[in-house]
Amino acid sequence: MNFPHFVRIDREGRSGDKHYVVHTHNPQFTVELSPDRDAPDKVGGGVLKRVCVPNSWAGDYGKYSKLLTKAQEFFAQSAPDGSPRRA
Repeated sequence: MNFPHFVRIDREGRSGDKHYVVHTHNPQFTVELSPDRDAPDKVGGGVLKRVCVPNSWAGDYGKYSKLLTKAQEFFAQSAPDGSPRRA
């Protein structure tokens, strides 16, 4: 697992758990994901719920497509505490 610029943040709340993946280097962005309950491991690559990007990048999603894929891979491979997921 080689994702040096990604951080996972998991929040527990009354309305359920929220999962965020943050890209800490330029371009900085945050993705909110929910586990894919239809995936065999009940997590999968996550289902995108929200993407927050700087205004200067709004509308140019082609620049983010590779990084969004990496963010989903990071989410799928990381455990809620940020450690690598064990198979």
